[in-house]
Amino acid sequence: MKTPGPKDKGATARGGGLKISVCLGSPCLASGAAGVLRALRETWGEAPIAVIGTGCMGPCSRGPMIRIERDGHPAAYYERMTPQAACTTVAAHLAGAPPGQGRLAPDFPFIARQTRIVLEQCGRIDPNDLNSARAAGGYRALAHAIGKMTPEQVCGEIGASGLRGRGGGGYPTGTKWELVRAASGRRKYVVANGDEGDPGAFMDRTLMESDPHRLLEGMVIAGYAVGARDGFIFVRGEYPLAAQRLGAAIADAGKAGLLGRNILGSGFSFRIRLRIGAGAFVCGEETALMASVMGRRGQPVIRPPYPAQRGLWGGSTLINNVETFGCIAPIIRNGAAWFRAMGTPGNSGTKVFSISGDVATEGVLEVPLGTPLRELLAMAGGVSGGSFKAAQTGGASGGCIPAGHMDVPVDYESLKGLGTIMGSGGLIVMNDQRCMTDVARFFMHFCQDESCGKCAPCRTGTQQAARLLDRIAAGEATSDDMSQLEQLCRFMQETSLCGLGMAAPTPVLSTLRWFREEYESHVRDRRCPTGVCAMEGVPCRD
Repeated sequence: MKTPGPKDKGATARGGGLKISVCLGSPCLASGAAGVLRALRETWGEAPIAVIGTGCMGPCSRGPMIRIERDGHPAAYYERMTPQAACTTVAAHLAGAPPGQGRLAPDFPFIARQTRIVLEQCGRIDPNDLNSARAAGGYRALAHAIGKMTPEQVCGEIGASGLRGRGGGGYPTGTKWELVRAASGRRKYVVANGDEGDPGAFMDRTLMESDPHRLLEGMVIAGYAVGARDGFIFVRGEYPLAAQRLGAAIADAGKAGLLGRNILGSGFSFRIRLRIGAGAFVCGEETALMASVMGRRGQPVIRPPYPAQRGLWGGSTLINNVETFGCIAPIIRNGAAWFRAMGTPGNSGTKVFSISGDVATEGVLEVPLGTPLRELLAMAGGVSGGSFKAAQTGGASGGCIPAGHMDVPVDYESLKGLGTIMGSGGLIVMNDQRCMTDVARFFMHFCQDESCGKCAPCRTGTQQAARLLDRIAAGEATSDDMSQLEQLCRFMQETSLCGLGMAAPTPVLSTLRWFREEYESHVRDRRCPTGVCAMEGVPCRD
């Protein structure tokens, strides 16, 4: 097929109403999306055909992704595009014969079955263009909140929505906002925790890269509600693209009167500054994060006082994670009752998950809270490389869901009942070729490397637990080692200084709960049931 070029005016004229979107999220950029966008603009970048770069469309492992929209027709998604394939695909659309190669089915479950609230504009707007965000409804909730609602009403609406913090703990957001609003003191702060350090978690990165103005809008509304004038976004150092887009968004919003002094002529002022982390996992813990924001070493401190009582520079401080702020604008626009109608009782709204591991499609999806794991797997195209064995939730601080509980609703209480946590939303799927002892060993070594070293139970406990797991994986452990490992994990849970140390043993205890026979096989039989753990030279026992 001949690929029409810019001089093909006939083809261009027939392209009226055609909009081509190219995903420029980190995974697609790593797969060559910048070249696809450049080729499309050079070939088709003349009006009336629109070629724009957007944020994440969802199926990250299938990038580079493009979407083609035309008036009166459903959007068509294409995967694994090259510059040549993308240009050929557009030419075929103009000719009225869309190609089948690379095109995802209209009912492709990873896209069609999502309920996008937080990510509603991700993959649809240009994250580098404030006008694109505003044309899609950006900052309308802010105008409504500061123009027609009192701070008390905003806090009340968030409380009535039932929104719970999406960073892992699930603390009621409205309650936290009320605590800061009611706190005394002239200086209050709002902080967005974008230090997304869990292995397999990239939900917050997706929102920051794809719709940075959504985060800014939520923070400004929060500042108005609790009486703060200053905000900080703490972004982990491994997210340079997110930091770059957030910085540009802050500058653009300031020029447009949406940040800074006298926002939208309301008399309310609020400014936001970026803080870039240095890669310390512990800075996801809120007291360590605040220390880092203030230029100090990122280590946790004993609570109370909690940040709402005494936070940044002694002032009351509201800390929410990025996704929580992403929920604020839709709640203000649509009302608390609308938000509560989604999810399950006590678990309102939607949750963003990053699903990875042994699945057909890896990426970011958003579903109502309470959606069973079986449905999430179906949306991701099912398990690859074998049958389902377990799914790790909550990253290094979480546990696993075994195959017998795939229909349990994924919400805060149900996961706690299984001995794991929601965490920030990372979901790592494992097939039956994975060794759960090796999985626990991986997470313990991760926690050992990331321990800040301040308290002995975490500093030395993770070292000793990792050593015991190494012995088990090598076929050198005894039953006494297993008992010692369990006792050590309980001790760490009870005595560590912060939540990260307390949660570090969770992967071990969870895999012991559901897959104890695998540990026993390593110890008693000197054999790894899946063959993952190398035990060469270890004599078999009779």
